[in-house]
Amino acid sequence: MRNQATLGVLFAVLAFGSWGLNPIYFKAVADIPTLEILAHRVIWSVPLLALLVTAARGWPGFWEALSDRRTVIGIIASALILSVNWFIFIYAINSGQVLQSSLGYYMNPLLNVLLGMIFLKERLTRWQGLAVLLAAAGILNLTLHVGVIPWIALSLAGTFGIYGLIRKVIRLASLEGLFTETLLMLIPALGWIFFLSLTGDSHFLVTDWRTDILILLAGPVTAVPLIWFASAARRLNYATVGLFQYIAPSCHFLLGVFLYDEPFGIANLITFALIWTALAIFSFDSLRHRREAA
Repeated sequence: MRNQATLGVLFAVLAFGSWGLNPIYFKAVADIPTLEILAHRVIWSVPLLALLVTAARGWPGFWEALSDRRTVIGIIASALILSVNWFIFIYAINSGQVLQSSLGYYMNPLLNVLLGMIFLKERLTRWQGLAVLLAAAGILNLTLHVGVIPWIALSLAGTFGIYGLIRKVIRLASLEGLFTETLLMLIPALGWIFFLSLTGDSHFLVTDWRTDILILLAGPVTAVPLIWFASAARRLNYATVGLFQYIAPSCHFLLGVFLYDEPFGIANLITFALIWTALAIFSFDSLRHRREAA
């Protein structure tokens, strides 16, 4: 059991660490338009996810989900939301706004609590309410100092939060669900690449071998971390896995400040300090409630 737990920690670090280093990949393909990269991410993820579903023996669950009208509607909605989230994330990286992506994914757990209260009638504890207020104060501070609402951070947190809410309502395993979502995105993705080929604007198989390899890597960049995440989830309890989720936005933060030299003034520092404090309160309160429930 101890060895399995150690393996679980290793897989969790690999999964969230690779998601945290995603900006490096998307910076490497920054010369390719965001929508084209998104299309290739969908196209090359589908075969890899199909192999994962086969290895996990998830095809019965996949076909069962397609036979339920409510589940199909939910999956269509989640696919649309996920595609918007992916588009905004790629745009944020390629437009030099890695810090906003970091802020957005730091905010996500707190927004999930708020969405649960609004749509699922879940009650906020006193400490959770304080954490949400601190996060709101951080966003307000950045807006007042910069003069522009940090829409990328809010959009990333909002779309991923709504995506999680939809996936919580529909009953479909995470792997089979993601495969179904990417499968639904496949037809418009193929259509867009075909259109770019007709107009001569496609970057695949027409520029150089380096660009072609980078485009093909869009599939593994999406699917491989999911393998590691699934391996971690099987070996660790969900609360432990949840603590590792802060690795990804932390990596985004470090990359934005130290590798890509994005502006980071006192307003940014105050906002991130408020968000980090909110997350610390939220995490300790969640752990306390889980221990009491146990």
